[in-house]
Amino acid sequence: MNTKFLETLIWVSRLRSFSNAAEKLCTTQAAISNRIATLERDLGVQLFERDLRSVSLTPAGERALSYAEAIVRLTAELKLGLLDRHTVRGRVSVGTIDSIVYAWLPAFLETVKSTYPDVNVDLTVDTSLNISRMMLNGEVDLALIAGPVLSQGYRNLDLCSYDCVWVAAPRLQIHTRQMALVDLIAHPIFAFSRGSQPHQRVLHMIEEVGLDPQLARILTSNSLATITRMVREGMGVALLPDVVVQEMIENEELVTLDVHGPVPRLHFHAVYREDPGNLLPTLLAQMAVDSAAKTQTLGYPAMHNV
Repeated sequence: MNTKFLETLIWVSRLRSFSNAAEKLCTTQAAISNRIATLERDLGVQLFERDLRSVSLTPAGERALSYAEAIVRLTAELKLGLLDRHTVRGRVSVGTIDSIVYAWLPAFLETVKSTYPDVNVDLTVDTSLNISRMMLNGEVDLALIAGPVLSQGYRNLDLCSYDCVWVAAPRLQIHTRQMALVDLIAHPIFAFSRGSQPHQRVLHMIEEVGLDPQLARILTSNSLATITRMVREGMGVALLPDVVVQEMIENEELVTLDVHGPVPRLHFHAVYREDPGNLLPTLLAQMAVDSAAKTQTLGYPAMHNV
């Protein structure tokens, strides 16, 4: 069975349109119709219900789609295993966040360059929420974020997870005793952008101990550099991944706080759209997984210019 026809089934089901699938696959609508007709004839079932505005999968089409996705994915993985690195070339857009930039992104980019010298990376650094939106809008090919992205046709790979710690400037003199959250919210809390996973976790932790989040002065920023600068200046406290603040703690610019209660780990994912016609995001996603694993095995790198 022609895997190109199976790929056509996948894109028609995702885009709910023969014409849009033709544009995506750089062919004609007639060619798309012929491929689907051939599949329906070979399989002996009707795959799509058609009307004037859109197409939708039949129950048989739903079952066929799951098999088609598995076959196309395995075919892509076979191609990846046989690729010569000197034949891989192109441009891939990667969206990521500050926490990953300061943790292991330089090592990842260096690995990409040394492994695939003819691959160029366009890098965007923003919040996880914004990078997720860019991924769904097709503006980035690979997202390295605090995910996942729960949308049909996207694959999420576990990258890494980091413990988070409450930190403050030594000058506040609040690190010498155990604190409850009710004591902590007497100080401004610096957090990532409103609606982000870390921001929501701070709100949830406050609510879990029966406090009103409205009582807390939570100041949000999409810049990790801004947050760490404000906290180092003694303007408040923050809950941050330990990988981000390790060097600042070692340099005694920040201290960890003994705050009563568990702190959830922060989980990161590599997210890309499963597109058999574009193997670069798949290649780089696996390289990101490997880079994150090496960082956690070898320990945290030094971080500068925060």
